[in-house]
Amino acid sequence: MGLSVVAIKAAKGRDKPYKLADSNGLFLLVTPAGGRYWRMNYRYLGKQKTLAFGVWPDTGLAEAREQRDAARKVLARGEDPSAKVKLDRIAATVAAANSFKAVAEEWIAKCEREGLSSATMKKLRWLLEFTYPSLGSRPITAITTQELLLMLRKMENRGRYETAKRLRSTCSQIFRYAIATARAERDVAADLRGALIAAKPTHRAAITTPNEAGALLRAIEGFDGHATTRAALRLLPHVFVRPGELRFAEWSDIDFDKAVWTIPPHKTKMRRVHSVPLSAQALDILASIETDSDFSSYIFPSLRSAKRPMSENTINAALRRMGYAQDEMTGHGFRAMAATLLNEMGLWHADAIERQLAHTDNNAVRRAYTRGEYWDERVRMMQHWSDYLDGLRSSNNVVKGAFAKAGRKAG
Repeated sequence: MGLSVVAIKAAKGRDKPYKLADSNGLFLLVTPAGGRYWRMNYRYLGKQKTLAFGVWPDTGLAEAREQRDAARKVLARGEDPSAKVKLDRIAATVAAANSFKAVAEEWIAKCEREGLSSATMKKLRWLLEFTYPSLGSRPITAITTQELLLMLRKMENRGRYETAKRLRSTCSQIFRYAIATARAERDVAADLRGALIAAKPTHRAAITTPNEAGALLRAIEGFDGHATTRAALRLLPHVFVRPGELRFAEWSDIDFDKAVWTIPPHKTKMRRVHSVPLSAQALDILASIETDSDFSSYIFPSLRSAKRPMSENTINAALRRMGYAQDEMTGHGFRAMAATLLNEMGLWHADAIERQLAHTDNNAVRRAYTRGEYWDERVRMMQHWSDYLDGLRSSNNVVKGAFAKAGRKAG
C-alpha cells in the first residue's frame, strides 16, 4: 500500500532516520530533525543505488511518483538514472553558460577586437540592454521566434519602430555567431523579416539651397563662441566629413605639403581609409588654429581636457546657439548640403562626389578603380567647392552659373 499525504504530514522525527515506503522503490526518508526527503532505491548492473527527488512539501507525493516513473523508464532502456541526472545537470550548466546574454557579450567582445568604433559599440550595447530582462538568462537554443517577436512588439508598442528593426538585425547577428560557434542551430530572428512595422524614413536636417547656405556661412563667421568650436564650424563645410571624423581628427592625419587629410580606417564609419583633398581655404583654417600637436594630438580638443576630442554635441549645440533649430541644420547636414549643391552644378562625375562623401562601393574591384580614376577630379572639385562657399558667404544672391563657369575653367 502506498503512502498518503496524511501519513506524510503525521511523520515525526525520531532518534534515528527512518523510511516510509511508497511503492516501486520510492520512499520518504524522515530525519531526526523532522526533515522529509524523497528517495528511490534501485539496482543497476548488480549494484544498489539511490536517487534523490527533492524535499517534501516542495516536492509533493504526485511529483515524486512522476520522477520515480521517469527513472524506471530510464532503467528499462538499460541506462543508469543517476548518470542521466548528472548529464542533465551538466547540460543545464552549459545552457546557462550559453545564455543569450553570455553569447551576446562574447559577440560584442569580438566586434570590439575587430575595431568597430566606440560610437558603434555604445549603440550595440544600448540596443542589447533591451533584450536582457526577458531573454538574457535564457539558453540561446531555447529562444523561439515567438518569444523574440513578443519582446520586439513591446518596443513597437512604444512607437520605437526603427529601434525594433535594428534590434532584430542585431539579434540575428548574435544567433548567426552562436551557430558558427556551435551554440545554436538556427537564426530565429531571420524568421521575423517583414514581421515588424516599417518605420517612416527620417532625414537629417540640412540646408540645401545656395541662399540659405550663404546665410549659414555668414552666421558661422560671426560665431562668438570658443575659438576651437568656431574653427571646427568653419572647416566642416569645406571638407563635409562625418562629424565624428572631424571630432577625432589629429594633427598627424594632416599632410600640409600634399594638402591631404588622411582619415585612418578606425576613425571612419566604413572602416576604410578616406582621403580628403584640402583646398587653400581649408589649409588656411587649419593654419589659423592656435593650438598644435604639442598642446593636443587632436585638432579640435575638448575644452575640459586636451587628451580628449571635442564633445559629440559641440557642433550641434553651436548651431542651436546661432539660431538653427534641430529640424533646420545639424553637423551631419553639411554632407547633404555639399552632395546636393555639387550634384546641381553638373560639373562633377557622380562617382567622384560619392567617393568624396566616403559612400564606398561594396564591390572591391570597382572601389579600387574609382579611387584611382577620380582623385584628380576630387582635388579640383574640393577647391572649386571652397571657392563656391566663399562666394555664397559674400553674397545674398549668388548666380550659380558664374560659379559653374569658374568650375569648368578649373577642370
